[in-house]
Amino acid sequence: MPMFRIFPVRTGALVALAVSVAALLATLPGVAHAQTNTGLIALINDYRAAPASCEGRRLTPAPALRPNAALARVRVGAGTFPESALANVGYYAVHSEVIHVGGPQDAAAAMEVIRQPYCRVLLNPGAVDIGVTRRGDEWTIVLARPMTPLALPAQEAVGRQILDAVNQARARPRNCGTRAFGAAAPVAWNGALAAAAVAHSRDMATNRHFEHKGTDGSEVGARAERAGYRWRLIGENIAAGQTSAQETVAGWIESPGHCANLMNPAFTEMGAGYDIRRAKMPGFAYWTQVFGVPR
Repeated sequence: MPMFRIFPVRTGALVALAVSVAALLATLPGVAHAQTNTGLIALINDYRAAPASCEGRRLTPAPALRPNAALARVRVGAGTFPESALANVGYYAVHSEVIHVGGPQDAAAAMEVIRQPYCRVLLNPGAVDIGVTRRGDEWTIVLARPMTPLALPAQEAVGRQILDAVNQARARPRNCGTRAFGAAAPVAWNGALAAAAVAHSRDMATNRHFEHKGTDGSEVGARAERAGYRWRLIGENIAAGQTSAQETVAGWIESPGHCANLMNPAFTEMGAGYDIRRAKMPGFAYWTQVFGVPR
């Protein structure tokens, strides 16, 4: 589920995270020993195979969940995002849901407690893995789908795909939110702007930092000049989580601020690029697009 921010001309727009995370959180107790409970996993899979009604409706069976040792080590406390807790145990998810309950003394009792309140979570067909941890009478159940490695073409090919999609969009009038834009002349590819875009994508991917301001404090204008581009007008769109150039540009077009950058008739040149932190987030790309007018 991509998200967006705006960085206007001289700034740009920003599209964020495509991670779908639903969480039901509570503080975990500080019990010294935890046990993985396969009995509750079996009961949950039995329920998925033959679900009763859920919120007054009968749902179709869902595939069995795979026990996952990493998910059984997840600790999600107050103020902790589930995706961060999963990453701490080496599990990178595109979707995760966490249930935490206290009181049940065995797996059967825990199942009775969670069956109806969390039926949609338990029957979610998008989940493929499960981890269950018991600490005394406290139970943590994590359901997730792992992130699959993202295969993208080389930078130059992806950049050209973005350029083509942008120029197709600029070729006809459109509304960006409440602002009407006429058709604009195509922008030309610029290698220096592309280098600035790739560098910022790499910074965001390496540091899991999603801002127009770089981790070194730089803004887009400074990064463009660092790459050798002397500009009169500069703008930037950023995005994260999309899986192709076409999806990224489509998201920018749907966001009024990004769209306004993209349709701005004053811009004459563009560069773009992406980066993926493959060792940590192999299925998650960060995207940057920089528009400019040279001096």
